[in-house]
Amino acid sequence: MSTTHKIIYKSAQKLTGIEDESIDLVITSPPYPMIEMWDEIFCKQNTKIKDALEKSESEMAFQLMHEELKKVWCEISRVIVPGGIVCINIGDSTRTIGKRFQLFPSHARIIEHFLELGFQSLPEIIWRKQTNAPNKFMGSGMYPPGAYVTLEHEFILIFRKGNKREFKQEERKIIRRESSYFWEERNIWFSDIWNFKGISQNMNNKLTRKRSAAFPFELAYRLVNMFSIKGDTVLDPFLGTGTTSIAAMTSERNSIGIEIDISMKDIIKSNIENFKNIANNYIEKRIKNHLDFIEKRTKIKGPTKYQNEKLGFSVITKQETALKIYYVEKIRKINENEFVVDYCENKPPSKKHANLDKWRAAPND
Repeated sequence: MSTTHKIIYKSAQKLTGIEDESIDLVITSPPYPMIEMWDEIFCKQNTKIKDALEKSESEMAFQLMHEELKKVWCEISRVIVPGGIVCINIGDSTRTIGKRFQLFPSHARIIEHFLELGFQSLPEIIWRKQTNAPNKFMGSGMYPPGAYVTLEHEFILIFRKGNKREFKQEERKIIRRESSYFWEERNIWFSDIWNFKGISQNMNNKLTRKRSAAFPFELAYRLVNMFSIKGDTVLDPFLGTGTTSIAAMTSERNSIGIEIDISMKDIIKSNIENFKNIANNYIEKRIKNHLDFIEKRTKIKGPTKYQNEKLGFSVITKQETALKIYYVEKIRKINENEFVVDYCENKPPSKKHANLDKWRAAPND
């Protein structure tokens, strides 16, 4: 079993080389309009944006920035399969231009554009990034009415192209069943509020946050497993540090990543080439968490009704019985920007844990 992963360094406004209706899932976080660190990249795409900012025409600048993003959304509409899902992590921004402070609601503008393209808007996720930093409060302190509510969340917008994907062939049905997730994971992943901090320092260089809209590995991994099946192809048109591709690699999906900033190349390459241990540790933790959950539940409610056919441990529902989880065996570099990941069924050694030890000792039928 293996998957392929391509990195392309170019603008995402024309996804040339990607065939129509060939992408199953899109996960991305674009440059955020009206956040100052992204002004330069937007101004390079359209000089009218620079003129609008210099003239303090904030609404015009905001509109023009989203027109540039819309070019990418149109290409996504072309390449994604019917029933395919698009997940966009975006934060609104606040900014003072010409002595006028206001919120620029990027999430609303992106929803508007996808609806114009004929997508269905699905329930969104609020990514809560609460901080205790004393400077998070904006405005006039304790004097009303000039203080402002904190902005400690981002959105994960979710869209679908047309009706639900269909899995009519028996082979596809089997793969879908093998791509299921644990009952307790469903309860967490499909909640509309996610609480975890920003980028994983294990995945990304601290300096890259200034140049990328990097999100945590956990965020990408959840979305890959929620909205695709094994062997699907996942696209990130704003790849940044490579997190979406790494999540796809860990999850036995193929991936294509587009990145316009060539200076990110070494960071992406390093993250991909060194992801094996991180991926396997995460899978190990996922299994450990499930075994701990089952142990606690069994003590309260007794044995479960179902067993996973491949992994050999208890699960809550029949839909989990065919779930398969493989480890990353190795990563092979095909050329400068293309990689192949091989997987294995082995149960690799890890830190001692009672439930994991019991599971490893069991026959691996």
